[in-house]
Amino acid sequence: MSTELLRADGIGRRFGGFVALEGISVAFAAGELTSIIGPNGAGKSTFFNILSGTLSPSSGTLRFKGRELNGLPQHRFVHQGISRSYQITNIFPDLSVHENVRVAAQAMRVSYDIWRKRADLVELSERADAALTSVGLIGKRGELAKFLAHGQQRALEIAIALVSEPELLLLDEPTAGMGPEETKEMVALLERLAERRTVLLVEHKMKMVLGLSQRVLVLHHGRLLADGKPEDIRSNPDVRRVYLGQSEGYG
Repeated sequence: MSTELLRADGIGRRFGGFVALEGISVAFAAGELTSIIGPNGAGKSTFFNILSGTLSPSSGTLRFKGRELNGLPQHRFVHQGISRSYQITNIFPDLSVHENVRVAAQAMRVSYDIWRKRADLVELSERADAALTSVGLIGKRGELAKFLAHGQQRALEIAIALVSEPELLLLDEPTAGMGPEETKEMVALLERLAERRTVLLVEHKMKMVLGLSQRVLVLHHGRLLADGKPEDIRSNPDVRRVYLGQSEGYG
């Protein structure tokens, strides 16, 4: 039986008079790759931002490994074991690939010490290299990040998220802006990552989601419309109705 890792109970979010999310309750088990999908305006990004600590819920409770997360600042989510990437690539373009990840590793430290022992710096460098190896970028470690191809920059951002060694990895549209070949490479990377940790992603590419995920959540108008295995989602009449006419389709 899978161990419950993250639980959302009655999650709601309002922006003034606008209700973006209402009454979403769902639990995520350790070791699963889960995708959150839905039409534009369904509340995917809002829900994702709450799960990663970027936003606080207006109502409801969020728990990770049984501990309540409500009220914690986002950087504390990382220390709990939750790390995320962003839809828009978020890297330091004028730093090297290795420096981007090493800086993230340093940021995990509680305090900064200018007299830090060399052994500590070596350990940070080794952690950065391990993260780069896991995403296939170790051969690019000395290059400036701005010279990487788009797909490689997305992989670098994932390496930055991985250097904190999270139990739960949240990825916001990891294939955004990618062509077919880069998408194929990213899917292969996601499959490798999911072998060792719990992965939760927001995506809009329906075909990719149904082929990659173990579980799919569908949001619509801020509510949970469907929750199940890809084959269940594919045949769900409510999901078909929502996506009728969408270019991604079910094919």
